[in-house]
Amino acid sequence: MSEIEEIIVTTRDTKGTGSSRAIRRAGNTPGVLYGVGIEPTHISVETKVLVKHYQSGRFLSTLYELNIDGKKSRVIPKDVQLHPVKDTPLHVDFYLLSKESQVIVEVPVLFLNEDTCPGLKKGGVLNVVRHNVEVSCPADAIPENLEVDLSEADTGDSIHISAVTLPKDVTPTITDRDFTIATIAAPAGMTEESEEETSGDEAETESKDTNNEE
Repeated sequence: MSEIEEIIVTTRDTKGTGSSRAIRRAGNTPGVLYGVGIEPTHISVETKVLVKHYQSGRFLSTLYELNIDGKKSRVIPKDVQLHPVKDTPLHVDFYLLSKESQVIVEVPVLFLNEDTCPGLKKGGVLNVVRHNVEVSCPADAIPENLEVDLSEADTGDSIHISAVTLPKDVTPTITDRDFTIATIAAPAGMTEESEEETSGDEAETESKDTNNEE
């Protein structure tokens, strides 16, 4: 797990539509920090900082140290409301975590050894079914990614979640099936050749049957 980044925020005493608009005009985004056993805290975070983290693509599955007026708390973002036209953040929610907290997050899939993959070396194509996998894990043990080894994958192979070595205490939220993460599709030429061979075999068989009948 990578080093936890810090986001500096400030508390705000006022709330409501008018207050939120004033915060946005000042270049900040209003938000709320909440969690079990605490009263919701209304906060404000610099919009350009929030946008930088949000555009990483992993914002909602990343832990952060929230620096609230000098006091640090470990949190995970739970929601970001975006402007319907400008796509800029309008509001953000953070959830306060404890060491015992269990979270559900999407973790990106990382494919290894594509350069040595037998199926890809034959001209096959890697079809990614799931770029991310939703998992349940301890809040302080969110994996950066799930590694899929392609070193022995051949054309026609399907790679399922059961083939992935998951870190300790990390489990997929889908438990009723061995779902597919990716497949190695045969190259188009190979498929066409197979079809031609099959057609040729069928024609040869028909020819033999005709001769036998004669």
